Amino acid sequence: MTDVSAEEDGVTEEPAFALPTGVSEGSALDQVATVARLEFTLAVRNRWAFALAALFASLSLLVIALGGQGGVVRADAVVVSLVELSALLLPLVALLFGSDAVVGRDESGWLGVLFALPVPRGRIVVGTYLGRLAVFTGAVVAGFGVGGLWLAAQGRFTAAYLGLVGAAVLGGAAFLALSVLLSTLAAEKTHALGGALLLWVWVALVHDLVSVGLIAADLVGPDWLAAFVLANPATAFRVLALQSVPTVTGGMADVLVGSGVTPPVLVAALVAWSLAGTWLASRLVRRRSV
Repeated sequence: MTDVSAEEDGVTEEPAFALPTGVSEGSALDQVATVARLEFTLAVRNRWAFALAALFASLSLLVIALGGQGGVVRADAVVVSLVELSALLLPLVALLFGSDAVVGRDESGWLGVLFALPVPRGRIVVGTYLGRLAVFTGAVVAGFGVGGLWLAAQGRFTAAYLGLVGAAVLGGAAFLALSVLLSTLAAEKTHALGGALLLWVWVALVHDLVSVGLIAADLVGPDWLAAFVLANPATAFRVLALQSVPTVTGGMADVLVGSGVTPPVLVAALVAWSLAGTWLASRLVRRRSV
């Protein structure tokens, strides 16, 4: 993320490393909340929040517009199309958004100032993650909300659209946690960016092909399908969002019947990915030299 210190119209903005009062005081929850609020403020000031919201709004409006070419907007078809596109776009955006969360702050000098305070490093990382998660969640809700309002104006809004938004928030949270973990491990921003792109290629393109290939070649049994779904946050997001569409039948929907991959299980898996990524980042950041 870029620094927020700049001169505009002769007025010098507050430097990015200016600390809010009380960041080193109070309980652990207060410290995490203070860092989260600061991270949220910086993201809004740098217009990340507006850019992400505009991106998701453009995606939803484009799909709805194309879905209504024949004069009739089929809400379920719109949701399915949005799910398939979001399964590719959402992980990429979340991974890129969080790739500089730690290493970027380190290179700008911001992290060193925070680490000099009597605040555990893990709480700083957790607060950074929560602040960016608030930005990402708001962008998803606002962006897809624009498309939802258009559907509602045409009397085509369904509960499946709400399911898509909820699944997108959970999926984005999981990938944002993984990107913060990558940013914690990376020595340079370019390393974090490269790692994020490689991870996206794996989860969005390679993982499912490998999983299907292993099952098709009888190297593993069909019982492994549920494990493969839960092992990939992108697939878990896709299946969770599609399960809210009543007209989706055949293919994976039929294969997963009786596999135990229910919506609560998928939600728990995405939450587990978020918690695990953030927890690992908060632990491993202690080894980082600043």
